[in-house]
Amino acid sequence: MTQELKVQEFGIIVAIKDNKPTVLNPDFLKYSGIVPESWELARQAIFTQSLSQVVYTNGVSIIAEPNRVIFVESLEDKKVEEISVAAIAERYVKMLPNAEYQGLGVNPRGYMGFENADTDTARKFMSEGLFAPGAWQQVGTTPMRSTVNLVYTFERAPLYLTINEAALRNPDETSTPIVLFSGSYSYEVSGETASEKLTNLLAVMGSWKTDLQEFSDIINHKFLGVSEQTASSVPNVFSMDKVVAAV
Repeated sequence: MTQELKVQEFGIIVAIKDNKPTVLNPDFLKYSGIVPESWELARQAIFTQSLSQVVYTNGVSIIAEPNRVIFVESLEDKKVEEISVAAIAERYVKMLPNAEYQGLGVNPRGYMGFENADTDTARKFMSEGLFAPGAWQQVGTTPMRSTVNLVYTFERAPLYLTINEAALRNPDETSTPIVLFSGSYSYEVSGETASEKLTNLLAVMGSWKTDLQEFSDIINHKFLGVSEQTASSVPNVFSMDKVVAAV
């Protein structure tokens, strides 16, 4: 049976010129209404001049760096309507209307797992499924490993797609081979004034559901061979502990 993509993580990255990481802190997020007051910290927040990080127990992480703010959510079986990180990012930028916004990244990440399969299965998917056979694959003392970087052009924004093999670490310390699909829609933010840039940023940010669905469709239909009739509109994530990239 053909497997569907398991969407593992969804992120939004806002590029900001001369961003001040120290602005990000739990009190600012809570009392400004960016995050609900009921949200609990998963661990103590980090504050430095070059990086601030706030992580919540529901899988949402917010990281501020000198040139960007990263909003990431671990999906863990969530449906699209349960994803909260896009609304959090929207409220955050609205609270800082005079910031010099430069760009937006919409970054979905997912994987296909090979349960009860040989540990070499993910590598074979890459070398035999994505490449034509050739002598260039036979060089070296161990089987060739690969990472594929692709760029797709769309009217609204390009999609940068990275495909690589990895391993899913299970609770019993065994591992499941997987193929990771990491996407990034890269939007430019235009405008002459801060107000225009904020308006345009919010407009492109509002297309995140389209980006997520399109990313899932590309992987399912073009790489995994899932028919449009059988693919779910919202890929679920199956329970996981940790993904470890292949060395």
